[in-house]
Amino acid sequence: MAHILVVDDEEKMRYLLSIMLERRGHLVEQAGDGAEALEKIRATAFDLVITDIKMPRMDGNELLSEIAEMDMPCPVVIITAFATVESAVETMKMGAADYITKPFEEERILLTVERTLSLSKIMAENRDLKRELEKVAGGGEIVYGSKEMSQVIGLASKVAKSDAAVMISGESGTGKELLARYIHHNSPRKEGRFVPVNCAAISPSLVESELFGHEKGSFTGAVKRVIGKFEYATGGTLFLDEIGDLSLEAQAKLLRALQEKKVQRVGGNDEITVDARIICATNQDLNELVKTGEFRQDLLFRINVFPILPPPLRERKDDVPLLATYFLRRFGDGSVVQLTEGAKRVLREYPWPGNVRELANAIERSLILAHGQGVITADTLSFLRSAEPAMDERGGFRLPAGGIALEEVEKDLVMQALESTGHNQTSAAKLLGLSRGKFRVLARQIKKRSKADD
Repeated sequence: MAHILVVDDEEKMRYLLSIMLERRGHLVEQAGDGAEALEKIRATAFDLVITDIKMPRMDGNELLSEIAEMDMPCPVVIITAFATVESAVETMKMGAADYITKPFEEERILLTVERTLSLSKIMAENRDLKRELEKVAGGGEIVYGSKEMSQVIGLASKVAKSDAAVMISGESGTGKELLARYIHHNSPRKEGRFVPVNCAAISPSLVESELFGHEKGSFTGAVKRVIGKFEYATGGTLFLDEIGDLSLEAQAKLLRALQEKKVQRVGGNDEITVDARIICATNQDLNELVKTGEFRQDLLFRINVFPILPPPLRERKDDVPLLATYFLRRFGDGSVVQLTEGAKRVLREYPWPGNVRELANAIERSLILAHGQGVITADTLSFLRSAEPAMDERGGFRLPAGGIALEEVEKDLVMQALESTGHNQTSAAKLLGLSRGKFRVLARQIKKRSKADD
């Protein structure tokens, strides 16, 4: 079923075309001229527009030009009683998918519609492919040489061949999404979409709309029908990142969708069959969340079929030089920059609380500091050593002779923890040995003090 907009100033013609298309199972809307059509197109995603040329206010050619300028244009079929070879050629140059003259036969219309809808699908697939290629070009490789990561990749390769649900657990910055993409691209579903969803970034009130979609007018701000991530990922892989941050209500709805393999758009009545492979990720201990009543045990059983635990960077030190070299090439704009042995030693000895993400940031920063020198030394990386806490031989903090400003130290540590974890409060709290609740209280106190100082 496709969503088609018929545009014609003759009501009888609109009605005739609508009947033809609805008999084939398509959802059809109508507009009396180009201006009305443009309003509908901006509010609703259509798979195809069929329009007359001669119309008041805005004609078909003007409408075609407006559609062509949109970020996600849909195919347009032109219908007119005033056909010439020149006008047909001109309209096709403007971007029309096809051109039909009045009077027309029903079979001619239906054949053109089916052919153009195939073009619409190809256009959508090309947009998705372009996005995927851009992501790969932006650093989609898994760089490793260590025994620890080799074991992880081995597990990922095995589970990729199946359709089993995968749970990737690990600290922030260990490359959980990268591993999920690796599984997808080595699976039978690799021709389908990889659809990532950051569960922590979705407002609790919008979770159902985000995952299952909504109909136009179903709530304030729903100006057009939107398909959900489950429906969009059908035939491919749905990646649910930070799944531990979903509310219990959202968990219940997710569980039902996974069990029934059907979803219902917000404000809609039809049940839509979905077929997406599920990969989840978290940096939290879901078993502990089950014990505290913050995560459903039945949902954990459903998504934790095949667990994978990528190790933190401090446990795969052999990969640090390889990753550093990779990031030097990625951020170096083609220039050759070397690491001295001293620099390599600093990189190996640093604990990397922010894992690979922190290493990437450190290399990018060091390239700026060493601009034009062609080499990165231990001194270039001195910001890493200074970030380490001063410890005495008993393992405690060593108070400098001149003392410290405790509030400033608190603020600095909180900011470092947030920056190292990509501003994930749960992970930042772990770095400081605090619960998430205590971390939030501390962060609020620091914010209040900063405002008071201002």
